[in-house]
Amino acid sequence: MDKMDVKAPISIFTSNYQTAEFMKSMRDLASLAGVLKELSTEKMYDSPIEIIRFLNVIQLINEASLGIKDPIDNEEILYYRYQSTYSQDNEPPTLAQITRMLTILERNNWIIKQSRQIKMRDRGKNLMDGLIRMGNDALAYYLQDDIGRSLFQARRDAEISAAYDDQGISGGNKIASMIYNVEEAIKQLEERQLELLADRNALPQLEKINQLMLELETKLNERLQQFGTVEESTKMSDLMRRGTAAISKGTSLSLSLLTKYIRFVNMQLTPTADTISPEKVRQFILAMHSPQANSNIPTAHDILSFMEQNQYEQEAMDGLWVPVKFAAPIGPQDITDAIYYLQTYEPKLEKPMSHQLEDEYEEIEMDVRPIKEALQDASWKMTQSLIDTERIENYLTEHGETEMEELIVESSSNKWHDAILSLLAVSALTSNNKVEQQPIEQAKDYEKQWEWIDDDDKRFTVRQYPYDDE
Repeated sequence: MDKMDVKAPISIFTSNYQTAEFMKSMRDLASLAGVLKELSTEKMYDSPIEIIRFLNVIQLINEASLGIKDPIDNEEILYYRYQSTYSQDNEPPTLAQITRMLTILERNNWIIKQSRQIKMRDRGKNLMDGLIRMGNDALAYYLQDDIGRSLFQARRDAEISAAYDDQGISGGNKIASMIYNVEEAIKQLEERQLELLADRNALPQLEKINQLMLELETKLNERLQQFGTVEESTKMSDLMRRGTAAISKGTSLSLSLLTKYIRFVNMQLTPTADTISPEKVRQFILAMHSPQANSNIPTAHDILSFMEQNQYEQEAMDGLWVPVKFAAPIGPQDITDAIYYLQTYEPKLEKPMSHQLEDEYEEIEMDVRPIKEALQDASWKMTQSLIDTERIENYLTEHGETEMEELIVESSSNKWHDAILSLLAVSALTSNNKVEQQPIEQAKDYEKQWEWIDDDDKRFTVRQYPYDDE
């Protein structure tokens, strides 16, 4: 079977720079840059309305050139047609401004002024269509939320690839761009899972995200199949695997999040049973603490985030639900041994003793301080393995006694998640007698992205004990 003759798509990046066609295409782009440069003023840059007024003007000229509306003879007719067509514009361009626009367009070969009509040249029409498409795409993009924008851009990449690549004209690296946008949407969806669960109005958004993921799965498969018979498909094998993995993960993640949300809602509508199955509760707890990837079983974070919807009175409470893990004095193996002992315990009766010996006690004095210090040291090391206290300790060592808010902000950052980590570190140091807190009357305010629930909580200074400084 003869090898298929597959032509490379038309692209400015692979064209011969010396051909007349290539030079003309570059002059078109230079013309676009020239028009925008001459039109750009400080007012136009600061006011987007000036840009749409320019697009309105060239749209009126194009409609007249296509015969959709009556011909435009001169600047005055264009001026009055603008006012009648765009009556919602409270400050339409003046006749002098329209005359300036037409002069710039004629100088850059966008339009031609004939004796009885102003017409749009092919260059002007092509560049105008590109500007309008760009503006419409930007408007549709910004109408989406953060996650929807990446998914919208991925869908547009697929549509552009079908409109250009399938017709032999390069649309750019649209397959790679599509996969990148899907990966970005997945990353944002993973970061905002808890936020979406905490929003009582998030169900329509979750349904939309899941629907977009399903549409993108179909479009990506269609796009990748287009390269299935091309010789260079071997070079795209890594990209195809990456795209398949991304869309599979995205579809699974969006469906899992939607299922969790619906399950929470259904749980609220389900009547409470009078009996509880211990085995089902046990299975649920095990699945909740060790969930599989993209599992429909909610984790503790999911449950606490959903409670922030405050469906019931005082369910959300004040502040933020933050699950905290503390160092346990009993290890997991000790707990396992204790459970095994309780499950296998069998009471035994001692045989009667023929002769009971009296217990003899010997009094021995023992210094328990080394043992106490060893236990405290072990407990402190376990705490340090779970809570990072190094930044707080280093800051106190360098600056000495410090106000609570200053210590939190200056030792890390002004973000709320760093504030929570710093508070955990201060709590751990205080409970292990590494630092002490002293109340004060007034406290300084620092710039931060969070607020105290009670301002009295920040009116403390923190200092290390003397023996920590030695």
